[in-house]
Amino acid sequence: MAGGLPARGTLCCDRPHRPSACCRRADDAPITAQLRATSATDRSLLADVVEANLAESESFIRKAIGWALRDFSASDPDRVRAFVRKHGQELSPLSRREALRELR
Repeated sequence: MAGGLPARGTLCCDRPHRPSACCRRADDAPITAQLRATSATDRSLLADVVEANLAESESFIRKAIGWALRDFSASDPDRVRAFVRKHGQELSPLSRREALRELR
């Protein structure tokens, strides 16, 4: 872990499609690991973990997706808007609402 961010290939990022709900709840850690990283956010890692969890029905994961996108929107609002447009049908209403909260 460099600079407080999980490195690619670490256990938390290796298995984004874990079947167990308990393990899935723990997976919100890689989604929110870059909160407040602003311009240092690993955009590709953020997109990978969010996209891997788009179909998740667990509310904690949905909320974490929204928080991560909303936080990233402070440094790159256009990229977050584009992500929400691209994945609009896949994002839960909760994730979408949280992601766009500061962009209105």
